[in-house]
Amino acid sequence: MIASLATGQWIRSHDNVLIVGPTGAGKTYLACALAQMACRLGFSALYLRLPRFFRDLAIAKGDGRYGRVLRSLAKTDLVVLDDWGLAPLTDEHRRDLLELLDDRHGRRATLVASQLPIDHWHTAIGEPTLADAILDRLVHNAYKITLKGESMRKRLAKSGGSRPPKTDH
Repeated sequence: MIASLATGQWIRSHDNVLIVGPTGAGKTYLACALAQMACRLGFSALYLRLPRFFRDLAIAKGDGRYGRVLRSLAKTDLVVLDDWGLAPLTDEHRRDLLELLDDRHGRRATLVASQLPIDHWHTAIGEPTLADAILDRLVHNAYKITLKGESMRKRLAKSGGSRPPKTDH
């Protein structure tokens, strides 16, 4: 399936990709690789960590940029929403998510990466009516990928591998 996603046809068809799996399994890595592939194919792409996105969106509401931010996201060929379901959603978050997905449904592709299995998303969203609406726009036209296995970070640490040192800027 990954090879077929690399063609970008799913983006042209305005389909979604849902990647789930345990911590460290490579969800973010795969999501970013697909976003980079999209850019190489000439599509626009934007990576968003959902918890940080909700904070930024609240600021945009306060300073009058909310509508402009949503219009920009609606025009982006691929939006990656990482860390889906990591933190509880407020009513405002649910409504913002519905606005985002409603603007994109059938018009643009969305990729979601989450530690939660898809069948737990309804409960994680919280409010049943909004959960139905959000998932209806996300799940039915989606490729679903489930990653398994031990954390890559843990495997790297066990093998004595290392990451480049962090630098302060």
